[in-house]
Amino acid sequence: MKAVEMELSLTKEEMEYARKFLKREPNPLEWAMIDAEWSEHCSYKSSKPVLKLLPTKGRRVLLGPGYDSGVIDIGDGYVATIHIESHNHPSAIDPYGGAATGIGGVIRDILCMGTRPIALLDSLRFGSIEESEHSRWLFKYVVRGIADYGNCTGIPTVAGEVEFDESFEKNCLVDVVCLGVGRKKGLVLAEASDAGDIVILVGGSTGRDGIHGVTFASKVLTERSEEDRSAVQIPDPFTKKLIIEATLEAVSTGYVHGLKDLGGGGLTCGISEMADKGDSGIEIDLSRIHLREEDMTPTEVMISESQERMVFIVENGKEGEVCKIFDKYEVPYAIIGKVIRDRNVVVTQNGRKIANLPTRFLANAPIIPRRAIKPSIKKAKPKFELPKDLSATLLGLLSSPNIASKEWVFRQYDHEVGVRTVVKPGQGDAAVLKLPNRKFAAIKVDGNSKYCHLDPYLGGASCVAEACRNLVAVGAEPVAMLDHCQFGDPNNGEVFWAFSQTVKGIADACRSFSLPCIGGKVSFYNEDKETGKAIKSSPVIVVLGLIENVNHITTAGLKNEGDAIIIVGSTGLDMGGSEYYRTLGIYDGSPPSIDLNLEKKTMKAVLECIKRGYFSSCHDCSSGGLAVAIAEMCIIANLGARISLEKAPAGRLRIDELLFSESNSRFIISTNRPEKALKVFKRYGIPSAKIGEVGAGPLEFFSKVTSLSCSLQDMKKAYGEAIQRLVEG
Repeated sequence: MKAVEMELSLTKEEMEYARKFLKREPNPLEWAMIDAEWSEHCSYKSSKPVLKLLPTKGRRVLLGPGYDSGVIDIGDGYVATIHIESHNHPSAIDPYGGAATGIGGVIRDILCMGTRPIALLDSLRFGSIEESEHSRWLFKYVVRGIADYGNCTGIPTVAGEVEFDESFEKNCLVDVVCLGVGRKKGLVLAEASDAGDIVILVGGSTGRDGIHGVTFASKVLTERSEEDRSAVQIPDPFTKKLIIEATLEAVSTGYVHGLKDLGGGGLTCGISEMADKGDSGIEIDLSRIHLREEDMTPTEVMISESQERMVFIVENGKEGEVCKIFDKYEVPYAIIGKVIRDRNVVVTQNGRKIANLPTRFLANAPIIPRRAIKPSIKKAKPKFELPKDLSATLLGLLSSPNIASKEWVFRQYDHEVGVRTVVKPGQGDAAVLKLPNRKFAAIKVDGNSKYCHLDPYLGGASCVAEACRNLVAVGAEPVAMLDHCQFGDPNNGEVFWAFSQTVKGIADACRSFSLPCIGGKVSFYNEDKETGKAIKSSPVIVVLGLIENVNHITTAGLKNEGDAIIIVGSTGLDMGGSEYYRTLGIYDGSPPSIDLNLEKKTMKAVLECIKRGYFSSCHDCSSGGLAVAIAEMCIIANLGARISLEKAPAGRLRIDELLFSESNSRFIISTNRPEKALKVFKRYGIPSAKIGEVGAGPLEFFSKVTSLSCSLQDMKKAYGEAIQRLVEG
C-alpha cells in the first residue's frame, strides 16, 4: 500500500475518504482511476465554491458550465458552441507537441456537441523574449504547433493575443479557444442515460503517451519535469480531420445518444463523467481496445491520454449503421462496452472484473476548502522625469513586444480557410465570421496579468470590460463569455485570495453587462518549485458577440482623409500596470479603476452610433493608451492624423500621462458625421470630444506646452518588425 500511495497525487484525507465511502481498500487500478478523476485539473475541487459567483443564465444560453462546451442559441434553429482549454505544463516541456495537442483537445470539445468547429483562437504567455533565449524558443515552437495543427485540420485561427512577462519564464501559458456552429436539433450531450446503449471507442489507438497527464498538470513544475515528457500527448491532425467528418455524419443519423472526447484523464474521466451526467453506469472491456503497445497494463490503458479518441454512446441495435460510417472514413473503432442500470463504472478484462466504482463517487471529488489570505501590499506613487523625447517614447512603445504587431504570429496561421472570416487578424479589435443564418459572430480573447498582479479584483473586471469593448468596436453585441483563471499553488493562501478576488471581479463585471459565463477552466500550480516563484495572476476572458447586419461591421483602421477623430471617455491617472510604466522599469502602482455602469453605458452608446452608421472606424483605447491607439489606427490604414491633446476630456495630467494612461471605458473613432456622434454621447452623459482629424502626413500630437511627431514609416517599422526581429534575429 505504501508504494501505491507514493505514486498517487491524492492527499491522505482524500484516500481516507475513499476507503470510508467504499468500505474497502481500492485496488491499484481503482486508485489510479480515482487519482485521475480527482486531480485538480479534472475535478475543480479547490475552485468550485468560488466559481459559483459567476452568473451562468441568459436568454440565449442553452448549456452553461459543466459540459464540454457552452452552447448559445444564435437564432433560426442554429447554435454556437464555444470552449477554452489550456496545455500549459505540456507546452513548457514540449512546446510544439504540447500546443498542438491543446488545439486537438479543444476541437474535440466542440465536435462532441455534434457541432462543426469553425474557428480557433489562442492566448499565450511567455517570459521576456527580449532577454530570454528559452522564452524565444518556447514562443517560436508553440506558435508553430498551433499553426501546423490548425492548418492541417482546415480550421482557421482567426484571433488571439500574446503577453510577455518575466513571471512566465518557467511556466508559459498556452490557452486555445474553439468556436463551433450547428443545428439546435442536432445537439448531442456527453451523457449516457439509456441502459443497453453501446459504447464505441473511436479514433487513434491507445498508447503510453499522456499517462498521468492530468496529475502532471495538477502539480508544480520542477527541474525534473523533463522526466514527465511521457505525460505529453502525441498530436495527429490528419486523423482529426477524418474524425471530424465521420463524427458529424454519425451524429446526423440520430443514433448517437451521447458523445465525449477523451482528453484529461482518458477513458477514466470520459466514461465516469458521461455515466454521472446520465445517472447511469458503464461497463467496458479493456481486451477490446486497440493498443499501440502490447504490454500495457490496465492502469495505463485507463488513464492514457492518447490523442484523437472519442467515446460514442450509440442506440442498441444501430451500432452497425454507425460503424459503417467509421469504415467509410477509415477511422478505427472498437465496441468496448455498454451502458448499465447499476450506477457503477465497471472495468473488465478477458472476462474478469478488475475495477468497480460507484459513478457518483468517482466523478465527484470531495471539495478541498482553501484559505484565502490577503497579502500586505504597499502602493506608492512612482516618481520619474518627463521623457525628453516623447516621439522616441511612442516609437519605443510601438516596438514593445506586448504592443507590437503580432503579424509574425498570425501570418503562420491560415485564417481564411473555410471562407467565413470577414474581419481578419490585424484589421479590427475582434475577429468576425459569417454564420449560416446570415448573421455574424464576433469573438475575442483578452487578458492582462499586470493589472491582476496589482489588484486582482480590478484586473479581473477590466479583462471582461476590454474583451467586451473589443467586440463592440467591430459592431457586435456581447452575448456570452468564457473565463480561464491561471494561478500558482492554491495551497498558498495569498494565491487563493488572488484567485477569489479575480473571480469576484469577473463576476461583478458580467452581472453589470448582463453577460452569462457559459464555461471556462481553472489552471493552478503554474509555479516554479525551485525558486518558489509563481506566475502573475492571469485570467483570460473570451467573449462571443453577434452582429445582425453586415453594414454594422466596423474595423479599426482610419478610412478617409478629413474625417474627424473623436475620443470617447475621459482619461485619468491610470498608470499602474501600464505598458508605459513597464518600459520605464516601474512595476507598482494601482491599475486602472473601473466604473462598471459607465462602461456599460459607453458600450451601449458606441453600438448605437455604429448601427446608425456614424463611424468610419472604431478602436478600443487600452494598452499603451491614447497615443498607441491612434498610432495603430494610422498604421493599419497608412494614413496620418493631427491630434490636439488639450481637447481630450481628462483630469489634471502631465503630458505623458495623458498620452499613455490606460484608463478604462474609452474608444477612439473616426467619422465624417462628428456632430451626430457627439450628440449621442452627450445624451448618454459620456465625456467625448473631437480631438483631431485624419490626414496624409505623419501622426502629430500637440498642446500649448509640447508636441510630438512620428512618420508613418518610422511607426510601421517599430510596430511591424519588432517581434520577428526578436524571435528570428
